[in-house]
Amino acid sequence: MTGAWALLGAVAVVAVVGVLLRRHGGRVRVTAKPRDDLPGPVRDLLDPATPVTLLQISTTFCAPCRHTRVLLADLADRTDGLRHVELDVTNLPEVAKGLGVLRTPTTLALDASGAELLRVGGVPKRDTLIAALRPHLPRPIG
Repeated sequence: MTGAWALLGAVAVVAVVGVLLRRHGGRVRVTAKPRDDLPGPVRDLLDPATPVTLLQISTTFCAPCRHTRVLLADLADRTDGLRHVELDVTNLPEVAKGLGVLRTPTTLALDASGAELLRVGGVPKRDTLIAALRPHLPRPIG
């Protein structure tokens, strides 16, 4: 009988953790912090002519990363001043650690100098992301 209670307790804990992750996934956090310590692989992906770069941090076996890639690429294709790049950190754990990334996908919006404008853990919610990016782009996005 003790084993059944332990199993029930474990299922309850996993359910609570799942609900919390789902609730917080895709939430946009405005960070607005300048970074002088951007890792080299990230700095190499920035384009000084692009006002905002959406940097998607991914790993090889990340299923939600594929959905995020499609969403961000489409948004960048439709928006002037917005660029999407992806960095696979499977073999670059020091880059993920340096950026404070604890899960994939994580999307960082960086300005041309590398300052972090906002961060999204999980698959972004399109409308919420658009609203958060609007003030940083040269023309309004639809």
